[in-house]
Amino acid sequence: MKSVTPRDLFFGFTKIGLSGFGGVLPWAHRTLVEQKKWLSATEFNAILGICQIVPGPNIMNLAVCIGARFAGVRGAIAAVAGLVLGPITLVLVLAALYDEYSNLAAVQGILRGISAVGVGLIAATGFKMMRNEFRYPAMLIVVVVTFVAATVFHLALGWVVAIALPLGLWLAWQKVKKL
Repeated sequence: MKSVTPRDLFFGFTKIGLSGFGGVLPWAHRTLVEQKKWLSATEFNAILGICQIVPGPNIMNLAVCIGARFAGVRGAIAAVAGLVLGPITLVLVLAALYDEYSNLAAVQGILRGISAVGVGLIAATGFKMMRNEFRYPAMLIVVVVTFVAATVFHLALGWVVAIALPLGLWLAWQKVKKL
């Protein structure tokens, strides 16, 4: 087994934590297996498999397991601290900057642009996911009901789900029966 110190774990997982928001598992694989070569691909997959059946975020469980494997409790603490301290610091700095400068027109324009990109990404993902449902035209009723409930009647998400869910489940059941 390679000699990996708590310091190495802290900085390695700091790099992973700062590599992406929300989806850092691919970065963990790249860093731990391909770049640092602390683990083989088989070892990484085995540890990840164990981490997926344990409650909690997979990447956090992975940090604990890998940290403990190489440096015991101190390694686990260092890996988790490295994983979360960078993103937490970044979010706090961004929150402070937002609090200070949110009233500036340029900042508001930047945020509107970021919002538009976010909406576009979500819409594109939604359309990709719906592509298969268009092969069963009855499912378009759920799309229309959802759209009307949310945009025309301005219902909260809970109400939209409460209205569209039974219809969607019934139509999905009908679709499966035809297969």
